[in-house]
Amino acid sequence: MCDKAFSQPGHLNTHKRVHTGEKPYSCSLCNKRFSCSSHVQRHKLHLHSNRRPYHCPYCGKQFKTNVELKCHVLVHTDAKPHSCRHCSDRFRWPDQLKLHLLKSDNEGTWFTCNICEKKFIRRHDLKIHSVQHEDVKPYVCSECPERFCTAAELKSHQLVHTDYKQFCCCLCSKYFKHKSSVVCHFKRCFKKLGCNHPFPAV
Repeated sequence: MCDKAFSQPGHLNTHKRVHTGEKPYSCSLCNKRFSCSSHVQRHKLHLHSNRRPYHCPYCGKQFKTNVELKCHVLVHTDAKPHSCRHCSDRFRWPDQLKLHLLKSDNEGTWFTCNICEKKFIRRHDLKIHSVQHEDVKPYVCSECPERFCTAAELKSHQLVHTDYKQFCCCLCSKYFKHKSSVVCHFKRCFKKLGCNHPFPAV
């Protein structure tokens, strides 16, 4: 089906499901199906568990996985571990490097929607986008009739029905419902405090 190669038969069989769409594994809590058993465990950890054993040494914020913690710590250290092999540019996140390589060096592959020709750097993002063209909205809010294409959209919407504010500005301790709101606020707060403040902008 494609030219990708694997060192183990099991990895090949798992990869084939990308082409066939087969999802033999299901979550015992919500019946959502997955192509790989490890994806079920990750799904349960992110959506069905409140345990957050990983703590940020800078601000004390807690995370469900070590990967999430490592990504968060970069905000405090301002480290940019991902470097371009063609120039001196460095990036905090791997997707930023991938986008740079695609735009500046024409290296890599865009994932393009065959309906509206919108481009994405990840196949997963294209898959989520494609659902919008199918006019399918399988995720229904339990508090109102609103329907959504993705679980992420539903989760963001459900904050409308609650006073819970999980995102905190580490400069002034003000809380926000949405991550995008705290990011915008942080930048304004950072400028207000002045450039000599020890925390980097996000």
